[in-house]
Amino acid sequence: MSLTPQTDSSGRQGGRRVGDGGPGRRRRRVVRWTASVLTLVLAGTATAGYLYYEHLNRNIKKKTLNIGDSKDRATASKANAAGQTPLNILLIGSDARDTAENQKLGGAKSTYNTAPRADVQMLLHVSADRTNMSVVSMPRDTLVSIPECTDPDTGKVYAATASTMTNDSLGRGGPGCTVATWEKLTDIHIDHFMMVDFSGVVSMADAIGGVPVCVDANIYSHTSTGHGSGLKLTKGTTSVKGKQALQWLRTRYGFEDGSDIARTKAQHMYMNSMVRQLRANATLANPDKLLRLAETATEALTVDTGLGSVTKLYDLSKELKKVPTNRITMTTMPWVYSSDGNRVLPKPTDAAKLWRLVREDIALDGKDKKKTTTATKVTDKAAADDEIAVRVRNGTKSGTEAAVTGRAAAITTLLTGKGFTKAAADTSAPLSADQTVVRYPGAGLAGDAQRVAKALGIPTSQVKKSAGVSAVTLVVGADWRSGTKYTADDDDTTPASASALNASDTKACMHVDPDYTW
Repeated sequence: MSLTPQTDSSGRQGGRRVGDGGPGRRRRRVVRWTASVLTLVLAGTATAGYLYYEHLNRNIKKKTLNIGDSKDRATASKANAAGQTPLNILLIGSDARDTAENQKLGGAKSTYNTAPRADVQMLLHVSADRTNMSVVSMPRDTLVSIPECTDPDTGKVYAATASTMTNDSLGRGGPGCTVATWEKLTDIHIDHFMMVDFSGVVSMADAIGGVPVCVDANIYSHTSTGHGSGLKLTKGTTSVKGKQALQWLRTRYGFEDGSDIARTKAQHMYMNSMVRQLRANATLANPDKLLRLAETATEALTVDTGLGSVTKLYDLSKELKKVPTNRITMTTMPWVYSSDGNRVLPKPTDAAKLWRLVREDIALDGKDKKKTTTATKVTDKAAADDEIAVRVRNGTKSGTEAAVTGRAAAITTLLTGKGFTKAAADTSAPLSADQTVVRYPGAGLAGDAQRVAKALGIPTSQVKKSAGVSAVTLVVGADWRSGTKYTADDDDTTPASASALNASDTKACMHVDPDYTW
């Protein structure tokens, strides 16, 4: 999935092939003309350049960024001391069989024109200072809570669901529901999304010119019952393109243990290799190739309305290019198997820690200097402790553990003992919260919320404004299931369970299941 403006693999434009004709002066004239058009496209000036620029803009499909309930949305990322803001972009791979080409590539004839699923989901986080980039994948069969979503085209409302596979979010009104699901789960504000389908992957792999991938043995992803992607490669490194690139990205049978986790690892290797290819080849020194990439990318991508023009995509690509390849880290959300062993769940402590590192703009490669969290400036003064009304909710439920009975009451007793005599336990059903947090609705209650947090030893970074509460609300999370002393996790190392892979690693190679060799 390229994040750089891209074109059509045939190199055709306006019904004829760019560069057709004889050698010598004519070819040089064509190259000069191509470079001039590129300049016009990027500048958006002059009639010819403007028309082609508008043609590329019309190629881009646009959808609403977030169609979830406002109470489930994360607050916008804060700027650093230099006024720079992080970028969070959700990359989505759709399995839609909505065209003849997608149906042919995806197979499963019975699913033609059914609701699409978000089978690939990667959160791309670019640091505020643009020195590093972190990518976190979520396995497609992760069970999550999907918020209420409203289809912006039809007005249909999809009710909130619990314990639902995350890839189902795409079929509940579009990519804006997948964005909403991520924000609800991670409390990370997402600025943009980019989505590509089967045919888009094929055309973009062709336009790039192939992406090198490696297997440690001959592989044929195929079973006697017809399962498998059909990928067939010999041991070592092969440059895959077109349908073969799609097969690599979809392969589960044949890689390692045959799970979606192994497939995610293969996708990381592909992405890293693709980044290296683009940086080596797709430059302004090769305008003809860049034009082909621009044409292909704009036809293949669906993006949010805030990213829906060539200029904005180009500006984004410039921001992404600032990050050195050796500071790009690919990870997978830490997970555990569900009780039936058929699905996965976020691993309570490790997943929460990974989300915190991304929220706090801490590099996952461990190369950042230790950052200190500064308290949010509070303009409203806190009331006296015995005048602060605090609602305490039990959020100790997780995907693998039941809620701790009576936890809200226990912490309410702790608060009243500290002088917060208006604290009261909320007796509604337990929530599922990885991390303890103090929320407040605004209206001059920020000072009160921070006073409560300070009394309990909760970091100010875990005090958040929320439209989903009407009073200062303490949610006792899964990170505080017992005891009366809260211990904040200030270790900024990436959990080993996230399986970090650096983009500069050219030796990464997928292990092949011996049952799928030939």
